[in-house]
Amino acid sequence: MVTLVPPPTRTVSRLAATCLALESLLVLFGVLAAIGLLDVPDATVWTAGGVLAGACLLGAGLVRTRAGLWFGTGLQVVLVATGFWVPAMFFLGAVFAGLWVWFLWLGHRVDTEAAARDAAPPVDR
Repeated sequence: MVTLVPPPTRTVSRLAATCLALESLLVLFGVLAAIGLLDVPDATVWTAGGVLAGACLLGAGLVRTRAGLWFGTGLQVVLVATGFWVPAMFFLGAVFAGLWVWFLWLGHRVDTEAAARDAAPPVDR
């Protein structure tokens, strides 16, 4: 059976959680920019930003499961879509989405190489 998202390994989970935690900070800084750009009540912007930042932190806690990785991937799409309200978020969201993909790939690679190294017979020197 081929799965699109392999079960998260320790390194994948750590890197993905780090990415989502940093994105929660990005969202809060984006809220500050949105307050100056949008003709919307400040409370609305803070509420929407707080919900998105909270979702990023929730995702950081869920990345130990496949569903958590899918949730985090969905958050990447939402983060890029915030560019419709704050244009700079198109770029910043794309940067973090790229980091997300790279972290998933790198974490899987690190854990695969570590498993191969641990499975190899010891070398006498």
